[in-house]
Amino acid sequence: MKLRTHYVFSLGLLSLLDSFLLSNFLEVIIISGIISVTANNVIDYLGHEIRGKYISRTPRTHTLPRSIGWGLLTSVPIVLALYFLSSTELILITILDGVIVGPSHMLLDIFTERGIYHKVNGRWRRIALAHFSYDNPIVNGLAIIAGVIMLFAAIHNHNYDYYYQYYHYYNYYS
Repeated sequence: MKLRTHYVFSLGLLSLLDSFLLSNFLEVIIISGIISVTANNVIDYLGHEIRGKYISRTPRTHTLPRSIGWGLLTSVPIVLALYFLSSTELILITILDGVIVGPSHMLLDIFTERGIYHKVNGRWRRIALAHFSYDNPIVNGLAIIAGVIMLFAAIHNHNYDYYYQYYHYYNYYS
């Protein structure tokens, strides 16, 4: 998938998960956005190499366990900054986002032509659930739409909780 597709899908997924755990939606969007962009950039730029005139994925970042590690590694500077600026709750959610962003990248890449890597009998093998081109506009569009729907669900979740508490607070005291 294209990198912008990974950005939007990961942003939607992370913000949806974070909206259940955090009450401040601005923190949700900022943390999810930073982790989505940095982790997806690291996974794609370190996990591709040029072979002849083609760009190929490598098992350096495009395996499930290694993608979790790279996601955690990219969240470490954010965790260090939050250690001095914010609460423990936000630090733990940032670590959770670092764990989730790598598998979300692999989820999209497993539907492309070359898929992702897994180890069989000591050798790297590729696995793909579908063989769509990485730049297929329909598949990229569907993944972007799924990310946007998850982002809207996160916004709705935040607004519903806010207005639900607001409504019951003022009905209780009136």
